[in-house]
Parts: sequence; C-alpha cells; structure tokens
Amino acid sequence: MELPLVVGVDGSESGLRALDWAVDEAALHGLPLRLVYASRWERYEGVAPAEGAPAEQLIADGIVGSAADRAGRRNPDVEVSIQVLADDPVTALLREAPYATAVVLGSKGRGEFVDLLLGSVSLSVAARATHPVVVVRGDKAGLAGTHDRVLLGVGDTAKGSPAVRFAFREAEARGCALDAVRAWRCPAYETADPEERPAGPEHYHEQQASALVDEALEPEIADHPSVQLRRTTVEGPAHKVLVRRSAAADLLVVGARRRHGHFGLQLGRVGHAALHHAACPVAVVPHG
Repeated sequence: MELPLVVGVDGSESGLRALDWAVDEAALHGLPLRLVYASRWERYEGVAPAEGAPAEQLIADGIVGSAADRAGRRNPDVEVSIQVLADDPVTALLREAPYATAVVLGSKGRGEFVDLLLGSVSLSVAARATHPVVVVRGDKAGLAGTHDRVLLGVGDTAKGSPAVRFAFREAEARGCALDAVRAWRCPAYETADPEERPAGPEHYHEQQASALVDEALEPEIADHPSVQLRRTTVEGPAHKVLVRRSAAADLLVVGARRRHGHFGLQLGRVGHAALHHAACPVAVVPHG
C-alpha cells in the first residue's frame, strides 16, 4: 500500500495553498491524504471556549474539519483522513515523516511575521526530516503547474540519489519535462594544464559537471522512458542558478545531506536559498 501524503494544516492562507497543492499531488499519484494539525494548546488569543468543550479542542476540530471539507470539494476522489496531535508541530511532523510519501507544508504558518520569508515550522521540518518534505511556495504560475517542467538540482551525491528518483517520478506522473541542472565553478586561482586540460580549466570543470549529471541520471532513465529529459550545466553559484531557473518550473527538487549530531539548521546553501526564494514549490529529499 502506498504511503499517504501528510499535510500540516494550521488554518493559515499559506497552509490552505499547501493543502490545495497536496490534493492535486495526491490525485496525480493515486495517494491518500492525511491532514495533521498539531499544537501544544498554549495560547489562542481572542477565542473564547464554548460551553462543554475546551477552546483548543474546538479550534483543532474546526481547522482539520474545514481542511477536510476543502480537500473534498477540490477532488472528491482523493481519500482524506484527519489527525489532531497535542504536540508541537515540528516534533509531530518529524514523527509522521517516515510514514508518509512526503510531508507537505505551507511556507508560512499562523502568527508568522509578514516580512519573514519562511515560517519556522516549515524550515525546521525541511531541515531535519529524514524523508521528503515539500514546501509549497512560489508565484501563481508555479503553484498552478503551468510550466510543464520539473527542475532538478544535481548535487554532489550522484548515482542512486533519492532526489533524482523523486524528480523522475514527479516528471513522469505529470507528463512533463525534467530539467536536470548542475552548476559548476572554476576557481579563480586555477590555471590550465596543457596536457590534462587542453581547452583550459573552464572546459575541464564543465566536462566534470556534465559527467556527474550523466552518472546521476543514468540509473533512472531506463525506468522512466516517457520522461523528456534535458541535461544542463551552468557556470555560477548553484543556489543562484536554481532559484533563477525556478521561475520556469512547477517543482524544484533538491537533495539534502543530514549532519548527524549537528545542532541548528542542517540545510546547505542550496536548500536554504531554494526554500526562501524559489518561484515554485520546493521538494527537499534527503540522501540515505
């Protein structure tokens, strides 16, 4: 049985956009949807409890009930279940992640300051989860999926990368193109070796990047023959290259290394930039 998509719901506008995206994604892959609301019930300003039921319970039931109704209206064929957890959202969603195809979150939650680029819950879950997390953000075209393109950032972990598999599956399910991009840099101090690098250091680094892209994609090509594949190598910082190209994509897929025992943020520069600035939803897929 396929694992469900787990959606963190909180009643925010960003959360509702994530819910809509997740309903469409679940229908695309034939997956059930599980709506999760989590809170420690610490404070709900301006809400008075109704007689016979605590305020926090009413709020939780109202949020998940409204979310389930919205999902049913968007696509009645998607199987929807709900879950209310008395725990902080980050802990609850991290605990749910191993039992989900992916965890889907909005880019901001309730109570986030309007000038923050990314909500603390979304950032923390994406940084720490050991399974795929999708943060739904971006412009109208990216959210609507009108570009017919999945963008894959090919990182240093090549063959057998879960991010590569995830991107191929997405492109195949959507019937769209897969744009696999590897950014490369040429150190300023480096000079050409006429014997080893006849066309200069730039050519050498570009060839290395191209070879890594081929190595990364090769295991999945035979399993996904219908996917229209485009390989691209670009000189420049990877985080800037991918954010710029996300303006023409419906989903950006990036890999993530987990630093065991490391406290604080565990996202590299590429993942961090993508989650804050991409013009489309971002899937963070951990290695291993």
